[in-house]
Amino acid sequence: MGSTVEDPTVPKLPIPGKRNILITSALPYVNNVPHLGNIIGSVLSADVFARYCRLRGYNAIYICGTDEYGTATETKAMEEKCSPKEICDKYHAIHCEVYKWFNISFDKFGRTSTPQQTEVCQAIFKKLLENKWLLENTMQQPYCDTCKRFLADRFVEGICPYEECKYESARGDQCENCGKLLNATELKDPKCRTCQSTPHIRDTNHLFLDLPSLKDKLEEYINNMSVAGSWSQNAIQATNAWLKEGLKPRCITRDLKWGVPVPHEGFEEKVFYVWFDAPIGYPSITACYTSDWDKWWKNPENVELFQFMGKDNVPFHTVMFPSTLLGTGENWTLMKTISATEYLNYEAGKFSKSKGIGVFGNDAKDTNIPVEVWRYYLLTNRPEVSDTLFTWADLQAKLNSELLNNLGNFINRVLSFVAKPPGQGYGSIIPDTIGAESHPLTKALAEKVGTCVEQYVEAMEKVKLKQGVKTAMSISSEGNAYLQESQFWKLYKEDQPSCSIVMRTAVGLVHILACLLEPFMPSFSVEVFKQLNMQAENQPSLCDDKGETERARRPWEIIPPGHKIGIPTPLFKELKDEEVEYFRNKFAGSQADRVVRAEAEAAKVAEQLKKTKVSDGSGKKQRPAKSAAEVKPKTAEPEISIARIDIRVGKIIKAEKHPDADSLYVEDIDVGEGQPRTVVSGLVKYIPLEEMQERMVCVLCNLKPAAMRGIKSHAMVLAASNADHTKVELVEPPKSAKIGERVTFPGYQGEPDDVLNPKKKVWETVQVDLHTNTELVACYKDVPLTTSAGVCTVSSIQSGSIR
Repeated sequence: MGSTVEDPTVPKLPIPGKRNILITSALPYVNNVPHLGNIIGSVLSADVFARYCRLRGYNAIYICGTDEYGTATETKAMEEKCSPKEICDKYHAIHCEVYKWFNISFDKFGRTSTPQQTEVCQAIFKKLLENKWLLENTMQQPYCDTCKRFLADRFVEGICPYEECKYESARGDQCENCGKLLNATELKDPKCRTCQSTPHIRDTNHLFLDLPSLKDKLEEYINNMSVAGSWSQNAIQATNAWLKEGLKPRCITRDLKWGVPVPHEGFEEKVFYVWFDAPIGYPSITACYTSDWDKWWKNPENVELFQFMGKDNVPFHTVMFPSTLLGTGENWTLMKTISATEYLNYEAGKFSKSKGIGVFGNDAKDTNIPVEVWRYYLLTNRPEVSDTLFTWADLQAKLNSELLNNLGNFINRVLSFVAKPPGQGYGSIIPDTIGAESHPLTKALAEKVGTCVEQYVEAMEKVKLKQGVKTAMSISSEGNAYLQESQFWKLYKEDQPSCSIVMRTAVGLVHILACLLEPFMPSFSVEVFKQLNMQAENQPSLCDDKGETERARRPWEIIPPGHKIGIPTPLFKELKDEEVEYFRNKFAGSQADRVVRAEAEAAKVAEQLKKTKVSDGSGKKQRPAKSAAEVKPKTAEPEISIARIDIRVGKIIKAEKHPDADSLYVEDIDVGEGQPRTVVSGLVKYIPLEEMQERMVCVLCNLKPAAMRGIKSHAMVLAASNADHTKVELVEPPKSAKIGERVTFPGYQGEPDDVLNPKKKVWETVQVDLHTNTELVACYKDVPLTTSAGVCTVSSIQSGSIR
């Protein structure tokens, strides 16, 4: 079980003679924050398989990105009163931060609103047109007289037409309640989502993919690949259901503005429908990864395509997308294996992005429960064959019982004993061993571990991820039993050679566990390798070519004698009952409900604070005496948090040189208060005066006013600088942001101080974590500075500090 080193800066291409695996996960839609159901259903599951492939020495790449075109984006943009591009920028940054925290190891996480997407999508369309697989037809579509436009599917809501459902808020494309795909014209009592008017039906011309004519090609592909690729049973069932109902021509164009333009006469004002456009995001994002993208996507002889998604997306990947590619007549790499999950439900109901129900990606981070715990829980609870249920009590049980008491206890017990000083342990040095292969207890353990590793590989090759993690964890259970049965603490005093065999073998098991669990809990494995004092930059490996799988049957040989381990520390922390109850209450109801509760709690606290001051008649105010039980000194001063900082969107009305200081500007800035604030900024050396005029800026509004060379400054303009402070740029909100609106930090709730107390150093404390990332987004830690119109950015300074 050795290690390999890869250069992440060089795009990987298929290698002749190696197993080349192309992995994708369903592109998450960009109009909201992903919840845990989205994460386990696609990106996390695919990440585990991608990490496993690298562990095995396969040449694998993992491609994903945000799905950005379509009606949902336009709808969200209308709700937030900004452009679709600004919505995409805002939520793409949030998705990136969520997946970064979850340790998702994309080779490329891109987006579909790119020139590459337009190029690849239009090229596929032209091939379909050339091969006569497209039909032009007139269809009826709702038209809103109030909004003066045709309404795409998601701009219409009404009653589901299916008698067994009759859900009152079904969308024009799909009923969220029963899951059936719909046409907007089928809805009962339809309403325009924008103005709530009742639309009427009008004719409009559209292009259709001729699925019935492609049926023979499609069925041949499905019959062959569903067997060769061991498709998941739910994927086979969903695909067969579509085929059984009979294929119909499927519309590929839409009356929208936000999307890939249709390059066809008479359709210049239309864009491609998102079901046609989105799967093409896989090759187009690969094209953003490498200009030789077709070596992955037009190379079925040498590349295997594995795709991960929730069950709702199955027909688009087993029927629609393959039909599209088959219709081009080109040699596309078609999907070999599909892994589709059922639903992960939340406590008593469903996760829902649209309704804000459940735990979302940024919520998980804010709990301070380590990411490896979240990954482990979601993967052991992965809904592979039926719906599963997320509960806080179950999360607690898996953490405390399986991770803490089983896995963590085994590793800490072994390494702590080795680290004990000579006379009590081995002084952190791995002992030499003689005759381990003939030691009965060790020999029996080695056989069990070897079998477990074989079962682990078999499960993972078939994308049975739950079985894979369960098998790996059974090695930890075997290790604990081995320690107990050997009674190593007695052997140390009575039979040193046997004790050395047991402890060196046990350390080998620790290494095996770190390798096998790396796909599931990479941060856990990093920490274990650190405690083993193994090179962190090298990737763990389980490669057959190097005999590493077989070496699991000789665990005493894995770590050489004389190797010095690192410092053992506990790997997991107990989750207590009171914490579980707190989280259950905190995340109850919808996100909107939580905001209402938080605001009510804040108002209650504010009211209590008002009542804590009384006058003693001298003009001074004193707090009334409290009993010892009432005194809680730590709650008097709120904790230092970015939520206490009042940053607002401002606009510079006028800027001029300071009359008494050559390095200072004096600005009048509108921050939505009726009268502009006077602000003094030391930006003369960096930004020309003409570029300061009429600029949208981010303004820190609750610093204590301070005189600067005779002029009092009532705020501070935020700017980013490079490492040597030779370049400075203003932090800018989106142009459509509202003047005076507060800049927020998703996940950090609370009201800002009226005026920051300089003695408490609140600004100085949080400022060190303000920076720009590699995508030029202004961030606090990993969270973007966010407005209703999108995230705040700089022009060119990457990884700069903000002050």
